[in-house]
Amino acid sequence: MIRSMTAFSRQDAQGEWGALTCEIRAVNHRYLEPSFRLPDSLRELENRFREHLRSQLKRGKVDVGVRIQLADSAEQSFVINHDLAEALNDAANQINRILDNPAHINALDIMRWPGVMASPEQDMEPIRAAAISLFERTVADLMEAREREGERLRPLFEERLASMQKMVKEVRAAMPELLERQARQLRERFQKAQVELEPDRLSQEMVMLAQKSDVAEELDRLDAHVGEVLETLQSSDAIGRRLDFLMQELNREANTLSSKSIDARVTRVAVDLKVLIEQMREQVQNLE
Repeated sequence: MIRSMTAFSRQDAQGEWGALTCEIRAVNHRYLEPSFRLPDSLRELENRFREHLRSQLKRGKVDVGVRIQLADSAEQSFVINHDLAEALNDAANQINRILDNPAHINALDIMRWPGVMASPEQDMEPIRAAAISLFERTVADLMEAREREGERLRPLFEERLASMQKMVKEVRAAMPELLERQARQLRERFQKAQVELEPDRLSQEMVMLAQKSDVAEELDRLDAHVGEVLETLQSSDAIGRRLDFLMQELNREANTLSSKSIDARVTRVAVDLKVLIEQMREQVQNLE
């Protein structure tokens, strides 16, 4: 399964207590680096969210944001401490009887006294349960988005790998002819220079030329690495790092093929191979 590291998901939940929104945004990163923006009332859930995220994702910079909007009834209702309000009123009346010019105490004066008015304590348990369920649902949706984005890249890899296999096959088929032509050109150069070589010396020169120009091992390794890439694309694990390593190996073999080239066609193939490898490598950087 090919999974992209770049994705976004937003999910909402509602209840009698109000509404919750969870947003998760993920982008490329070498390791898994989560960050959380949670309301103070849900801050205690951060460790749980972090562990769940680590169980699902392997790589990426992941920003998690949760917002809560309490229902109007929960935000606007108040609890009155009747005992304290009555005590304050009695105390004010007693003091007024002592004073020569007493001032009238009104309801707002009593309401301003600490502890007289309070918002009812919100039952956070159903909100925490809803937040946990919402977060897990958002992570699941993010995973699906990453897989959809990753699977859209599969044709890109498969087309380029197929082109690479075709190029390697063509070079392999052409090598006997290229080596024979190179040997013929070598003999012709000796003849033009009117240089007579002993048969053994000529044979040695031919062997050295063949060894220097032999790219069979490079072609074999290119085929093997292409096969490994195709196999890795079928894995259900995180494949980004392994593919990155295989791209380096493919590029190394393409460079060696270019350095051993004895024909313009082989040089062009080596260049084309490196172009295809670079195109895949750019996409690999975005894979988990």
